[in-house]
Amino acid sequence: MKKQKVNYTLRAFNGKKDTPIEAKREISFEIKLASTLILDSLVSQWNKSNLENKINDSIDKQDKETFLHLSKEYQSYSWEY
Repeated sequence: MKKQKVNYTLRAFNGKKDTPIEAKREISFEIKLASTLILDSLVSQWNKSNLENKINDSIDKQDKETFLHLSKEYQSYSWEY
């Protein structure tokens, strides 16, 4: 495992007595990418399950218009998986 570099950005001290000096640690690209992919996957799974629940409710209520509308939305999820 390669060592990760830590970069700090120091901001200039403005000269006020009670103001602290701030340092910012940058997050590596790999961590940003992995977290974005995980969040996208979680949101997609939640949206799919929520849509499935709505479709099942419309079937139980025998609401044909809602079922047809929701089934068209669900088609994009069926192509992805």
